[in-house]
Amino acid sequence: MTSSRPINPGRHRAVFGFAGWSGSGKTTLVEKVVAHLAAKSIDVATIKHAHHNFEADHVGKDSYRHRKAGARQVLVSSAQRSAHFIEHAAAAEPELPYLLDQLQPAELVLVEGFKSYPIEKIEIHRPSIGKNKLYIGDPLVVAVASDKPLDACPLPVFDLGDIDGIATFVLARTNLLQAS
Repeated sequence: MTSSRPINPGRHRAVFGFAGWSGSGKTTLVEKVVAHLAAKSIDVATIKHAHHNFEADHVGKDSYRHRKAGARQVLVSSAQRSAHFIEHAAAAEPELPYLLDQLQPAELVLVEGFKSYPIEKIEIHRPSIGKNKLYIGDPLVVAVASDKPLDACPLPVFDLGDIDGIATFVLARTNLLQAS
């Protein structure tokens, strides 16, 4: 992260994050919130941070073969979907604003991870993981979703299963509530 100023949503109507420690259930929660919002006809896009090298395509696929041959970018497209693979320099992890610019315009971009970036976010916290609470040091954590009640938390706390409540909260925070 290079700036403490809030990230501009750019050509998207709103950007909102979900952050938490590994194993807290971020992906499961984001998946459920996306499905809930999509069912309300909200145009949702997502960006997920990965802490490791990953392969989105596989050995033998044409796109994989193109990348391994040296193409820095490979765009695969069909009538149903497109995928754009970009090889980054070894130590040059892209910044969140750059990634937001790579997406087509959306009503709402949900960001999973990128916990140090200046966007409002819900923290996913499971006391059983034994990690510290992010909201204590991050004023942009505006709510917490947890599998256990949290004593003395000054923020709204949602049960991890309250998908409607979490989705409604996100829509209200991003001024998209009337869109649903």
